[in-house]
Amino acid sequence: MVELKSPAEIARMRVAGRFVADVLAGLRERARVGVNLLELEAYVRERIRVRGAQSCYWDYAPSFGRGPFRNTVCLSVNDAVLHGLPFDYVLRDGDVLSMDLAVGIDGWVADSATTVVVGTAAPEDVRLVRATEEALAAAIAVAVPGNHIGDVSAAVAAVARDYGYPVNTEFGGHGLGRTMHEDPHVPNTGRPGRGYRLRPGLTIAIEPWFARTTDRIVTDPDGWTIRSADGSRTAHSEHTVAITSEGPEVLTAAA
Repeated sequence: MVELKSPAEIARMRVAGRFVADVLAGLRERARVGVNLLELEAYVRERIRVRGAQSCYWDYAPSFGRGPFRNTVCLSVNDAVLHGLPFDYVLRDGDVLSMDLAVGIDGWVADSATTVVVGTAAPEDVRLVRATEEALAAAIAVAVPGNHIGDVSAAVAAVARDYGYPVNTEFGGHGLGRTMHEDPHVPNTGRPGRGYRLRPGLTIAIEPWFARTTDRIVTDPDGWTIRSADGSRTAHSEHTVAITSEGPEVLTAAA
């Protein structure tokens, strides 16, 4: 069931969104050659503790994972793109790192993801990251009352098509609010004019992610980390967006 939020409830989600954006900005600064993924996890864990917030990932046990997830941030390197478990790995020059964070504050959730290239950036990796960012911006632009989920999904797919990247349909965006995953599902490809009609009060996470040369995925033995099936590099961008009568509001935008 889709739950529409009141302006007061969206304001509370905005508080969580600003915190998520700030923590992700801190992670981007800290993602350097020689930094261990466990250091980044420790940074997030401490930020959440000090704020008195709640990690949406800690103890999360959905049907698609080998739960419970016992970390506070998803860190996915190179061909890993989603649900990456932080582990004892030191970042190397040229690594592509996707960082996905969902946090609740006073009962309301925000979710966002960003991808960085560590150290020396290969042009093809920069292009891949840019494609996800452009797809996210295009999808947000059409997230207006009267449009449909299919319009959002089609906007993501159009950018992927322009860049020549295939699109996986198994994982995409989602509703959120009181919990991290709510209705409706927001696929990364779709048909304009189809699906749930966007209304003021709807809050969704839009999250385009692409692998360079495949739309197939595999899951690591850890039961969580999702990788491109052919080992090609990946990227992931995500924002929490509120549909309002004035247009889309990005609740996880950087200050």
